Amino acid sequence: MTFVVPKEQYNGKINPIEVGRDGKNLRIGGSEVLPFLSFEGKVNTSIPVALEIADIIPDDWPENITKHYKDVISDPAKWARFCQDQFKPDMICLRLLGTHPDRGDKSPEEARKTVEAVLSAVSIPLIVFGSNSIEKDTEVMKACAEPLANTGSIIGKAQEKNYKVFAAVANAFNLKLVALSDLDINLSKQLNILLTQSGFDAANIIIDAMPSTLGYGLEYTYSVMERIRLAALQQNDGMMQMPIIADVGDVTWKVKEAKAGQDEQPAWGDTERR
Repeated sequence: MTFVVPKEQYNGKINPIEVGRDGKNLRIGGSEVLPFLSFEGKVNTSIPVALEIADIIPDDWPENITKHYKDVISDPAKWARFCQDQFKPDMICLRLLGTHPDRGDKSPEEARKTVEAVLSAVSIPLIVFGSNSIEKDTEVMKACAEPLANTGSIIGKAQEKNYKVFAAVANAFNLKLVALSDLDINLSKQLNILLTQSGFDAANIIIDAMPSTLGYGLEYTYSVMERIRLAALQQNDGMMQMPIIADVGDVTWKVKEAKAGQDEQPAWGDTERR
């Protein structure tokens, strides 16, 4: 008797989004089935990876990471070019840490100059994030969005308290937008609804469901992402059909597993390899 692999039927698909410029576009999203289930239908086999840089020297990154950038880390443009040429990532993610009121309080104009320099230094797609200071990020992104206009870049992060400004800015300069919610499928959907009600195209939204927040527990984190995907594919929910970004770098380098020396945790093995 022949075994027939059971297959789920899906009604929806994940929005395809093209990022990048000058004909060097990168396609994200577009899958019509859950990850790894390519025997059931079309799956996006290209999962792009972005290397993260910052506008200041990150004081909370472990030395085992920063030492690889020691010759360029003080200059974001050189750092971006080094990452592009040396490690061949799909994208560069510039985090404007120095604009945070507690980490330098750089002005929106300073941030704009940094964005312009990084944009000129690389040819691969660019993601630009603020410092996660709600009020400051809105002012910073107003200044930084203009030089990014029509470059297929991604900005973020739109949150419940600043989504209107982010939506307006992204609309004005033809940019993609990351929408951040706090590990809650209902909050994620509501934010997407609010963005579309503000006139922003759902086809240009990328979901950040905080999948890197593993302090909640791996199973819980994974289940939120899974429920978002099931709503998109099985229920054909247009407010859940956006690609998901996993912004892991901002959290990863702060945890003890990345920082604790072998003398503190010998069972964890060599610190650099870890």
